[in-house]
Amino acid sequence: REREKEREREKAGGGRRRDKMGAKDVCGTGVVTGEKLFALLKYAQEKGFAIPSVNCTSSSTVNAALECAAKNKSPIMIQFSNGGGAFYAGKGIANTDQAGAIAGSIAGAYHVRAMAKYYDVPVVLHSDHCAKKLLPWLDGMLEEDEKYFKAHGEPLFSSHMIDLSEEPLNENIEICVKYLERMSKINCLLEMELGITGGEEDGVNNEGVDQEKLYSQPEEVDQVYSALSKVSKHFTVAAAFGNVHGVYKPGNVRLRPDYLGKHQAHIKKVHGLSDDKPVLLVFHGGSGSQLDEIRDAISHGVVKMNIDTDTQWGYWSGLLAFYKEKEGYLQAQIGNPDGEDKPNKKFYDPRVWIRKAEEGFIARLTQAYEDLLCANVN
Repeated sequence: REREKEREREKAGGGRRRDKMGAKDVCGTGVVTGEKLFALLKYAQEKGFAIPSVNCTSSSTVNAALECAAKNKSPIMIQFSNGGGAFYAGKGIANTDQAGAIAGSIAGAYHVRAMAKYYDVPVVLHSDHCAKKLLPWLDGMLEEDEKYFKAHGEPLFSSHMIDLSEEPLNENIEICVKYLERMSKINCLLEMELGITGGEEDGVNNEGVDQEKLYSQPEEVDQVYSALSKVSKHFTVAAAFGNVHGVYKPGNVRLRPDYLGKHQAHIKKVHGLSDDKPVLLVFHGGSGSQLDEIRDAISHGVVKMNIDTDTQWGYWSGLLAFYKEKEGYLQAQIGNPDGEDKPNKKFYDPRVWIRKAEEGFIARLTQAYEDLLCANVN
């Protein structure tokens, strides 16, 4: 609550005073990896904000996310899903053996790196849900990370997410340990998930799942923490607390952010730690969540919230509004309300209507920055 009051004071005064330390002082700008990434996440946890992590599918959505971060003077996480990576590569490329998803995700990552330096904000470059059947996709990205590390001393991506929540917990942990051992050699952070996020997103359908699986237990989270912390501190945990992908009516989903506080307290006690929030937690299925639930989750140590469905709608709504406003100019190349011989190129030029879509995307992401208490934290 004090964090929210501080935000209101800062907004009234035109933003955070520059004599205070901010995220840029902690980790610098551009794509952040390794110790700088860990420092950024702990800083977010300490200061009580979470960073929006946006699924991107094109250079347009990447650029819009970066622009929004710069306007809000805050960090941004840009992530590629398997389907998003394949789309980025182009529908003309076959995705045999994950070739399209690998190529598109890597191309997107290089685009982010090329552009990030011009926006003067910290950028976390991430890959989203990787189920067991999609591990060859992760392997392909890690191979590129390892090549990039040899040349530049850091991985191409900041982090990767493995989602084995549908597998037995012991198998989930065993595979995550194996990958964290590989990733720790190149200072790449691992995000793992336990418990199941309901709903459907990007071809992963958990609708109708047993409701008990939507809530992780403290002992389960401790199993994960105990195993991964022996390898590296560079990991985050997406522990389910009733989350559902997609958009839904208020009241249709029962989120229990208090479970996250129980996880933190349990691990602190079991391991005799001084840190009240020893686990870096992630909030999946954030689109459509109520503000009080989001803020409660942040208070329990959530440092990252995924947002996809809402920014997809923001992108579309920007285009829809443009079409409705200019409908008479978008029916033919020649001829509009101003005259039957008047050209319409300046209306159907993709640079015009794609920009309108980006503006809708930026507006919705700006709302997420406010919800996550993440505006003006640089």
